[in-house]
Amino acid sequence: MIRGSSVRRVVSLVPSLTEAVAAGGPGLLVGVTDWCSHPAGLGAARIGGTKNPDTAKIVALEPDLVLANEEENRPQDLGALRAAGLNVLVTEVRTLDQALRELDRVLVSGCGLPRPAWLDAAAAAWRDLPAAPAELTAVVPVWRRPWMVLGRDTFAGDLLARLGVRNLYAGHADRYPRIPLDELNARAADLVVLPDEPYRFTAEDGPEAFPGLPAALVSGRHLTWYGPSLAEAPGVLAAALAAAR
Repeated sequence: MIRGSSVRRVVSLVPSLTEAVAAGGPGLLVGVTDWCSHPAGLGAARIGGTKNPDTAKIVALEPDLVLANEEENRPQDLGALRAAGLNVLVTEVRTLDQALRELDRVLVSGCGLPRPAWLDAAAAAWRDLPAAPAELTAVVPVWRRPWMVLGRDTFAGDLLARLGVRNLYAGHADRYPRIPLDELNARAADLVVLPDEPYRFTAEDGPEAFPGLPAALVSGRHLTWYGPSLAEAPGVLAAALAAAR
């Protein structure tokens, strides 16, 4: 695989990684997904969604490196890119520690960028967390119609656990199980955590489904993205959770 100083053209199929690369090497990005919203004003070509990228368009951009994630991108699309002769770096991120390692691999080893100061700041922010209040249990929906929640081995679940919130479905066999709403309410959680992505839960869309249960409306970018937002995520998420206690 082409690495480091040889990389001049990058396509990112992961919004988190797009933001991470753009923070230190915006000129490297020649293609990004339609969901890559940070930073604003990206000039790179749009190549479709994370689940349905235009592989022919990506090949035509002649990238030295394509950045992908085993959860966000489909194996068949990555296989098609490799079959076309492209170098594809696939990340796996299911914990904070894994995210920090993968970000170093992508940015430093993959793209040849200096290790960014924000990555060290993120590691320090999560390492030096203040003592969490008494542990709370939570259900964490990520979609409705049908209702889907965080299950086992998720990056977001790991962040919440570090902030003193235990996901009641962390032991489920599936990573994003579909659970009927009446069952979610029957679990008698301490609160429901409602991020604004991938489903955009709001004060008017989500809390009403959990009558009598405190609702923490949180930033999906701070809960699910692994990039520069990680440095401020502990404070942002802790404030949202405290407001619901």
